[in-house]
Amino acid sequence: MRRIVFCDFDGTITAQETFVAVLKEFAPELAADLIPQMYALKITLREGVRRILESIPSSRLSEIIEFTRNQPIREGFPELLDFLDSQDIPFVVVSGGLREMVEAVMGDLVQRVKAIHAIDIDTSNTNFQVISPYEGETELVDKVKVMEMYPADVKIAIGDSVTDLNMALSTPLVFARDRLAQYLSDRNKDYIAWNDFFDVLHALKSKI
Repeated sequence: MRRIVFCDFDGTITAQETFVAVLKEFAPELAADLIPQMYALKITLREGVRRILESIPSSRLSEIIEFTRNQPIREGFPELLDFLDSQDIPFVVVSGGLREMVEAVMGDLVQRVKAIHAIDIDTSNTNFQVISPYEGETELVDKVKVMEMYPADVKIAIGDSVTDLNMALSTPLVFARDRLAQYLSDRNKDYIAWNDFFDVLHALKSKI
């Protein structure tokens, strides 16, 4: 492949931080304690997200799916997919959240992407048990490890927060907004600022 796009889901494809909202809604006390520590990089995503998810009863999965189903998708997303299709550029969703959430929110758009890599959960026990074949040293979904599965001349990353930091640091062309933009500025890493997917679309058109 000449080019490929890797995109975060929560707060990137979605207009709001859906997964964070789920953690706060279904495990409020633990989320209030651990989420600020993850944003401050005091504990790893791998530790914090696992602890919060595995405190949630398995019986609440259907509630979580309904809670997320109608979350709005950020403007310009279908149009970006149209452009990428026209250029034969694959689009891969790499999420540190739950696969069920990603699929529920994206609906029919799931058919438009090459792959979705996210956290799976086992609900056969009392509480969620995290399953992730892409677990890394600091992340439940090691986005850099996922990216290595797709050889390409040019890799492009789109993200918004701490879950995208390692991916962004290892990618030459990065679209960053919100917390991710600040993390990259602090590390003197170049990025293209964006607000919606129309911004990404216009920038890619000018480069491609």
